[in-house]
Amino acid sequence: MSAGGSHLRHHRRHDSPTLRGTPDAMLKHRFRSRALVVLAAIPLLGLLAACGGDAAAGGSAAAGGEGGTADSLRLGHFANVTHAAAIVGIDEGFIPEALGETTLETQVFNAGPAVVEALFAGAIDASYIGPNPAINAYGQSDGEAIRIIAGATSGGAQLVVRDGIDSVEDLRGTTLATPQLGNTQDVALRAWLTEEGLENSVAGGGDVTISPTPNADTLQLFQAGEIDGAWLPEPWASRLVLEAGAEVFLDEAALWPDGRFVTTQLVVRTEFLEEYPGTVEALLRGHVEAVKWVGANPEEASAVVNDGIDTLTGQPLGDDVLGRSWENLEVTVDPVASSLAESAADAFVAGTAEEEVDLGGIYDLSALNAILAEQGLTAVSAGGLGKE
Repeated sequence: MSAGGSHLRHHRRHDSPTLRGTPDAMLKHRFRSRALVVLAAIPLLGLLAACGGDAAAGGSAAAGGEGGTADSLRLGHFANVTHAAAIVGIDEGFIPEALGETTLETQVFNAGPAVVEALFAGAIDASYIGPNPAINAYGQSDGEAIRIIAGATSGGAQLVVRDGIDSVEDLRGTTLATPQLGNTQDVALRAWLTEEGLENSVAGGGDVTISPTPNADTLQLFQAGEIDGAWLPEPWASRLVLEAGAEVFLDEAALWPDGRFVTTQLVVRTEFLEEYPGTVEALLRGHVEAVKWVGANPEEASAVVNDGIDTLTGQPLGDDVLGRSWENLEVTVDPVASSLAESAADAFVAGTAEEEVDLGGIYDLSALNAILAEQGLTAVSAGGLGKE
């Protein structure tokens, strides 16, 4: 069951909703994922405006060597298949090997806002993160705090519902869950409902009630019949389908040209980028190698990712959930910049942002594209929103 083509956003409609982009197959692998999370113990160090000034004094990389190389790199990521590039890059050694004598320190997070807090406080130097937290970090710091230096994952989110919901009108009066107020899926659902003419509010109420709820609780509430559906990242969408009998109402890929939209990207503190460009380049080299390896070894890569999730959380994905999830995502270095701009506009439409963030300058893809050029691979675009 799915929403009909007439319900797609006009500015995103395309002829074949099931198609995915195909450039540079070695840099991509599609799979579906769920947002398994693990708590991150990050002390509240406070917001440091634009991550400048004394931010580095709160635990930044030790004074580096020559050529803009840091003694250490503190890298954040989630224990989640949407962060496959991070897990593979770390566990298979691509990132540590590329960093050479720079020590890699990793921190696992469970939510984008915690990553932003850590970046602002100078507690980490770089992180894999979703689009809306990155937008928020850029806007809150007046464009100073972070730069997006590469893509990591595209795709992997669905609106799944109970039986009996067959049309947009059937959604009127329902309660739908999202992972967190203002997160990527929350913004996507609110904006889509608004464009479909169904009122909703961050304060609650409206034609559709949206209930931000932790993903694990969403599964239980759906099984208990207390919510009617949810807009979720993989593999939670797959879990509701396979474990709770939910049906897919809308695959978010149908809303985007070629079915491609950013799910995870790699960001770095601007201050760290400027002080240690050599270390950032090394991180990117490891990231590129990890993405290429996933594309060349998809079955082995899925096992590595699931083993990584098991190590970090003690809860590996079941084979059926992993399989369904793994097919819906694309591991890619392309940040799909056009979708980030749309996400910023959606946050304003959704009411989770007071104004639309000006994203000019948010990307610095120059080092990434230099690496791709060395390897004879196609450059990626910043969509007019930064350096290429």
